[in-house]
Amino acid sequence: MSQHYDVNNKGSAQEHDVIMRGRRLLDITGVKQVESFDSEEFLLETVMGFLSIRGQNLQMKNLDVDKGIVSIKGKIFDLAYLDDHHQEKAKGFFSKLFK
Repeated sequence: MSQHYDVNNKGSAQEHDVIMRGRRLLDITGVKQVESFDSEEFLLETVMGFLSIRGQNLQMKNLDVDKGIVSIKGKIFDLAYLDDHHQEKAKGFFSKLFK
């Protein structure tokens, strides 16, 4: 089931880091919003653009809305940043996919 979370970032110059541990755990900072997610794909809006995470048995392990931190566990297949040209297409695609 798809869900949507707004993350309240304090400060406009928040840093963005992606830390992967053993291809099973991701810690992501600088998250502005969790657009959508399910067990195979997460779409996050970060301070550096949209980030798509694909994998298997993905779960949100932790969400810290005050600090803009998201932790995801599961088997990670790929991470991809979507540039400005692809953002609206991605939003439309995911909104159709998760309805």
